[in-house]
Amino acid sequence: MSALRRRPFPTGCLARRVWRCLPRSFSRVLLCLVLGLFAAFASAEATRVAAAADLKFALAEIAGNYRRDTGREIALSFGSSGNFARQIPQGAPFDLFLSADETYIFRLAGQGLLRDEGQLYAIGRIALLAPPGSPLLVDGELRDLAAALADGRLQRLAIANPQHAPYGRAARAALEQAGLWQALQGKLVLGENVAQAAQFALSGSAQGGIVAWSLVRAPALAKLGVAALIPESWHPPLRQRMALTRRAGEDARRFYDYLQQPAARVIFERYGFSLPER
Repeated sequence: MSALRRRPFPTGCLARRVWRCLPRSFSRVLLCLVLGLFAAFASAEATRVAAAADLKFALAEIAGNYRRDTGREIALSFGSSGNFARQIPQGAPFDLFLSADETYIFRLAGQGLLRDEGQLYAIGRIALLAPPGSPLLVDGELRDLAAALADGRLQRLAIANPQHAPYGRAARAALEQAGLWQALQGKLVLGENVAQAAQFALSGSAQGGIVAWSLVRAPALAKLGVAALIPESWHPPLRQRMALTRRAGEDARRFYDYLQQPAARVIFERYGFSLPER
């Protein structure tokens, strides 16, 4: 039985003697294997992306294509640009920030929290959205909203919160242009971000909403409601900019570069974004 007893794995001085007895070629191979494992674990860590909620469908499609083509993981977090701009200075572990308002990028870059001021990647639009069966007549110039307010057809209208959501500020500007902002006080349902505002508009929480055109262009939402594009002159331009954070590594840089390539730009365009010239 003693012959079958397992011998303990060599440790301490004995382990060092065993290592010295190994052929040099084998030692090199073993060292390469260990280093390769470390590299594999490092590359498996996903690039963490903070993205404005209007990108929910477009960026998910782009990231899926990138993952398929490269094998690299992208972890997407969607929300309001203003909230992300507050979280990043507090240490939120994002590698890349895609904002719906470029002023947030400029502000964070000025604080030294980003690599640089990044790149303009898209210009967004807003639209009036109503679910099937809504009493609202949907048109981009919001002509029916005043009448719907007067006759009681409009009880709730969803927009993103203008305090921290760029698309909420654009919605407010459009309602001011139409002379409806003050009349709608008390009837607005505020989403934490523009994707939540679209959810409110389609779920029965409101008779309609002013949301991102890129969301209603998505096949998942296009069949759920009726939408009309609001004139771009009715609100300040939604200039959307992205930048790498200070913690970003090489994988984040690769995805950042990919977002500026034709394969990504054609998807942004399909979702209704205007694109900056390259």
